[in-house]
Amino acid sequence: MALPRSPLAPDHFPKLPQIAGVRFASAEAGVKYKNRTDVMLAVMDPGSSVAGVFTRSATRSAPVLDCQAKLASSDNHTAHGAAILVNSGNSNAFTGHYGQTSVAEITRTVADITGIPAARVFTASTGVIGEPLPHERIVSQIATLNDGLVATAIEDAAEAIMTTDTFAKGAGATIEVGGKTVSIAGIAKGSGMIAPDMATMLVYIFTDAQIAQNDLQALLSQICDRTFNCITVDSDTSTSDSLMLCASGASGIDVTGNTDFALALENVMLDLSHQVVRDGEGATKFVEIQVTGAMNDHDAKVHGLSIANSPLVKTAIAGEDPNWGRVVMAIGKSGAAADRDKLSISFGEVLVAEKGWVSPDYKEADGAAEMAKPEIVIKVDLGLAEGKSTVWTCDLTHQYISINADYRS
Repeated sequence: MALPRSPLAPDHFPKLPQIAGVRFASAEAGVKYKNRTDVMLAVMDPGSSVAGVFTRSATRSAPVLDCQAKLASSDNHTAHGAAILVNSGNSNAFTGHYGQTSVAEITRTVADITGIPAARVFTASTGVIGEPLPHERIVSQIATLNDGLVATAIEDAAEAIMTTDTFAKGAGATIEVGGKTVSIAGIAKGSGMIAPDMATMLVYIFTDAQIAQNDLQALLSQICDRTFNCITVDSDTSTSDSLMLCASGASGIDVTGNTDFALALENVMLDLSHQVVRDGEGATKFVEIQVTGAMNDHDAKVHGLSIANSPLVKTAIAGEDPNWGRVVMAIGKSGAAADRDKLSISFGEVLVAEKGWVSPDYKEADGAAEMAKPEIVIKVDLGLAEGKSTVWTCDLTHQYISINADYRS
């Protein structure tokens, strides 16, 4: 089903910095889609560090389990190069031993053709759950992919991993460290089944910085909690969520403990996570929910996600209805501490409710004007302590139902 481009999409795919030590290729394997690319290969030079965070779903896919095992293995070291192969159209999830066989066949072929050890070949699959992956179609394209590897094809790679996405997602940054340039470039896919738990969707970020694997892993995990783990489209956590960060080291610049690099990486991750929300299935509104005054940051995030995941809140936003009562409901059901008579709610700069009641200065027309905007900010102050958190979501429209009612067809 061809979907119209999201009204919240950026005008174009950004111009990303080229990452030395990393090359990309894409191809048409016909896994599910016809007349479009659906498999991508990224190859990193020897000396590359690889880190990752993945879904904690109890029904994780075969590729996720394989990647987790490899990253935890002593064989995951920088003496060798690394490769990432991703297909769209089929998630290779809930496919039993067949799923493991598919991963093994793809991994073995990539290793044989690229010369990279199988322990450093990582795969991912995205698409329909419960159908065997026709891995032979992917295997047949690996030699072509290897022959087509170039440093400039990251946008093509982003397009190849799309499923119900309406636009390819990319973000990048360059910074100066010690008078030398360090570059970061990332791509993502995601539109529905978005409620991350340790990672999200499929995201691949590359940098030419030099940093040890354990330091890279710690940095990734920390930033993930403030970016990808703070977004939701529909409250559903995928079986395939994978976020991998690769540092080629080609710049020769060590960024261990460098705050400028950490901030640049966080900005790239935040940009990509917001693009996923902007491409939420059927989305017409991008919503930021700011929670302050909670007992602690954890409680603030619990409240924020309760609001963001509420179908009643999300449908009110879709209908441009300033129904603040639904926000009150979502706070009350979250399970985190709240006091009705200390609570205040604002839509943008419009104070809607305070002290357990509608604000005496509130006018419905002012609230409706805020809800008519394509980008909406909902502010909640619990009035209890200093805890705070920001989460991002989108509205829930009829189009979301149409997309998912016909997903397998």
